[in-house]
Amino acid sequence: MLIKNPKGWELPERLATPEYIFMNRRAFIAGAGSIAASSLLPFAAAMAAASEDPTADLYPAKRNGKYKLKRDITPEDINATYNNFYEFYAPSLFALPGAEKRIAEAAQKLPIRPWEVKIDGLVEKPFTIGIDELIRKMTLEERLYRHRCVEAWSMTVPWSGFPMSELVKLAQPLSSAKYVRMETFFMPKVAPGQKTKSYPWPYVEGLTMAEANNELTFMVTGAYGKPMAKQFGAPLRLAVPWKYGFKHIKSIVRFEFTDKRPKSFWQGLSDAEYGFWANVNPQVSHPRWSQATERVLGESSRIPTQIYNGYGEWVAHLYKDMKGEKLFM
Repeated sequence: MLIKNPKGWELPERLATPEYIFMNRRAFIAGAGSIAASSLLPFAAAMAAASEDPTADLYPAKRNGKYKLKRDITPEDINATYNNFYEFYAPSLFALPGAEKRIAEAAQKLPIRPWEVKIDGLVEKPFTIGIDELIRKMTLEERLYRHRCVEAWSMTVPWSGFPMSELVKLAQPLSSAKYVRMETFFMPKVAPGQKTKSYPWPYVEGLTMAEANNELTFMVTGAYGKPMAKQFGAPLRLAVPWKYGFKHIKSIVRFEFTDKRPKSFWQGLSDAEYGFWANVNPQVSHPRWSQATERVLGESSRIPTQIYNGYGEWVAHLYKDMKGEKLFM
């Protein structure tokens, strides 16, 4: 008898709940306790804005059945009103605990058209490309991904976009390129958090070339079957599901190919707490809290965290025999 053991990322298709089903009364009740009625206003505004996106005709993208889950998708109204996006967090404007997550309304001020992406550094020919041209050069697909925050909460998202390896091909990097340095926008007039001078703005992140070309590494342009809402990091963000969420840089404006390891935003703030690799590992605690379990958004229970967030068979080989590297924090 053939016995098949499901892999950590697999989910039967019957459990990959379509949006129109999981946005039901049960999901609403699950999220109502933590979301004030007023927070639904920016959510509705963001959804309306997404429908006006110049690339809206490309959504919903066809789901790639290779990328699956063992959890229900997090309801969109919960995901869209609980976001880390420090560019839009102004401590002076908030007093309630958890207010740093309620940035959806502030994020709507970000102008995402026109939006240009610069590709430079160790490439055959540096260039700048408009976001709509870039998106239409790619074949979009939907993938179901788990997302694990370093703060020990998690969610599951139907992202739409394209493999980062396709962007690498478009960039035509030189053989001397070892890393991709990514940079987000810098607009202090619309992003109040960027007025905080103690933070090393703009937000910067980086990957090795091997990580950038890994099949899981995904450039996100949409979510929940439509163009991505601004609070998610529109119009272009990164998804690397085996790494903690702070590696998933939002609203990207530049990809620089380099032979030097980039110093990320959070490394600049606290290198002892937030390293370059940031791979998920339940056995390696953050200096101030355990990573053994995680709180699932929209649910009251905690679940065990998995090494590499359950994607080890896809990525563990990238880090084999890396001695002296702090791979998990």
